[in-house]
Amino acid sequence: MFRTFIAMLVTAASLAATAASNPLVTVQWLQGKLGADDVLLIDTSGTRVHATGHIPGAVPADLYMSGLHRLPPAQIEARFQSWGITPEKQVVIYDEGGSNMATWLFFELYQYGFPEANLHVLDGGLAKWKAAGGALTKDPTPAPAKGAFKIAGLRDDARSRLPEFLVASGERGRNVVVEALGPEYHFGDTKFFDRPGHIPHAVMWPNDDFYNADKTFKSAEEIRRMTAYLGIKPDQLVHSYCGGGVAATVPFFALKFISGHEQVKVYKESLIEWLSDDRTLPVWTYDAPLIKRDSAWLNGYNNRMMRMYGVANLSVVDVRSPEAYQQNHLPYALNVPADVFRANLREPGKLAALLGPAGVNATHEAVIVSDGGLTPNAALAFVALERLGQKKVSILMDSTDDWGLAGYTLTKEPTIVGAPKTPQDHAVAPANYVPSAKASDGRRSEYPRIVLVSGKKPPEKTPDGKVVHVPYTDLLNANGTPKSAAEIWKVLAKAGVPRYAEIVCVSDDPGEAAVSYFVLKLMGYPDVKVANA
Repeated sequence: MFRTFIAMLVTAASLAATAASNPLVTVQWLQGKLGADDVLLIDTSGTRVHATGHIPGAVPADLYMSGLHRLPPAQIEARFQSWGITPEKQVVIYDEGGSNMATWLFFELYQYGFPEANLHVLDGGLAKWKAAGGALTKDPTPAPAKGAFKIAGLRDDARSRLPEFLVASGERGRNVVVEALGPEYHFGDTKFFDRPGHIPHAVMWPNDDFYNADKTFKSAEEIRRMTAYLGIKPDQLVHSYCGGGVAATVPFFALKFISGHEQVKVYKESLIEWLSDDRTLPVWTYDAPLIKRDSAWLNGYNNRMMRMYGVANLSVVDVRSPEAYQQNHLPYALNVPADVFRANLREPGKLAALLGPAGVNATHEAVIVSDGGLTPNAALAFVALERLGQKKVSILMDSTDDWGLAGYTLTKEPTIVGAPKTPQDHAVAPANYVPSAKASDGRRSEYPRIVLVSGKKPPEKTPDGKVVHVPYTDLLNANGTPKSAAEIWKVLAKAGVPRYAEIVCVSDDPGEAAVSYFVLKLMGYPDVKVANA
């Protein structure tokens, strides 16, 4: 009897400690505390769901109907008090499970200064409660006594405002922008308001990624694993956004309160403000659209004036044959035929020794010119230059014929590598090409390996891993340019290419594998490699 009593005391103490130390509380904890005077249970599932069955004693808080997202602080305080919110009580919030309503109210209360130690979310929500056999009722919950919570101060460090967020979207060393929406929004298949796509440089991290199949949150370890895979470093400040600031609270909660990422903010105004700004702020559909270049952009930066004033820090690398180059080429283009890249792909030192005298500068953006579109030759040069540590590499999607048809200058005279003989000469300085190879290919992946077959059929030997066949041509339009981001995502999803994976592109022709590599980089896949190249 005494041992049973001691066990009960230990269990009760453990449950109390769980609530005090963890913003997530379990169904078991809530079952032991249901009806306790020091616990206030709030149901954010919405009026309809609450009426069909709720946890006994839960106070309904329909956040959209309450106007919480647009009220001034004084009215928000009154709304909180009407739900019985008092600083001395343990406030436990739940929704249907795997949703964003509970984290929304959690964020609002946290931002408005509610004591963190008394603020909790029911892990798994109503779905987990039902699965555990928890009691439900349709009886209306009596109106609670007016709460005593007053907004005395704001946690401004929990919220991003547009000026700070705008800087964060372009400054990717100290900051990282996370989008809490799914691929249909991120890649532009579905749009909010007038324009499809996402805020530039945003990392897609939809809410579903944070939940297990039973609607509970993933573990701190798994969230940290996803964080690292997506390239988010512990010392970076994360700015989470969505369409209107609600879904964005899920990454905020999971990162800050489960995985322990110290610096996380919510951009509450999100796309509503971004897209309505008078400056017409940009949105992207691809994750890395700047690795694709067009004739208008290149002509603007590659002209004689830009060169003369030192603005054009460009190496235009023409990978066509010498015969095609001699027939006509872009001004200042340097002919490094694709065969040079193929022959030296596994010998970076030899390749670098050839690039410098040819005029290719490792500190410039290298724009690769081929026969037009995303050709295997252009993609292979892209991979080779990226591996050497070229500061930036991109591919011109237009052919030289397209360039000429657009009215831009073509020339037959070879670009001089050295001092110009006349002021009219197209000349570039020779360079000492010093490789600074990137180490991404050598890292050990935390996720399963997918072997992406890019050719018409699998090669005789492939690396270990699950083989998925997506011919590189399935990722391109008829003119050889990449399909839209929305189309590419559908092709990859249908083929069974997961988001979280080490993806190794293979083909008998490494150039074909390089095309798939380029497209996956365009789409923002963090861990992509080319085998045997």
